[in-house]
Amino acid sequence: MTKPDMTTTAPPKARKIGIVLFKQFETLDVFGPVQMLGRLPDYQLVALSESGASVTSSQGLSAGVHHSFATAPKLDGLLVPGGQGTRREIDNPAMLDFLRLQSEGAAWIASVCTGAALLAKAGILDGKRATTNKIAFDWVAKQSSEVDWLRRARWVVDGRFWTSSGVSAGTDMALALVAHLYDRPTAQETARRAEYVWRDDPDDDPFGIASEKGS
Repeated sequence: MTKPDMTTTAPPKARKIGIVLFKQFETLDVFGPVQMLGRLPDYQLVALSESGASVTSSQGLSAGVHHSFATAPKLDGLLVPGGQGTRREIDNPAMLDFLRLQSEGAAWIASVCTGAALLAKAGILDGKRATTNKIAFDWVAKQSSEVDWLRRARWVVDGRFWTSSGVSAGTDMALALVAHLYDRPTAQETARRAEYVWRDDPDDDPFGIASEKGS
């Protein structure tokens, strides 16, 4: 007697979060949020680069991707990291056009650190409140005078736009995003499983205070 096939294939997750990668992205800008977003039951993480080839972070880590910009699916959420590579990418029409295209239909768009410079240069943050890395704040703010840049904020939410301060702040913002998409207990449990102490107050920004004092 033939035994029934008990194997099952999990259905594809309904929604997709695009992680935009480029040469010299900041590692923690990506993998901090990925740690918190990667177990969401309704979302699939999709890594993207312009050519579809793997890219190397500022720390020398090579990261593979799922799609090129040309083959990317419609995204429900979009995460844009920072890093030294943003200095080059602000002048890359392919990057800016891709961000504009995907942001039109995404339910939310988030940046970490100097990733806000790319959103600002693309015009996506026009008329919105936003923040960024405090060390690079002035450089990022120069990318658009149409943005209300906040010097003191761990992260900022303005409608469907989420922007965080430097590097580690992206992980705190990602947990706030989990709470927004699901609920606070889910975010707290996600942090607990990672043994991570969530700084859950977006106004708790000691680096921003230092920036305001001019240091």
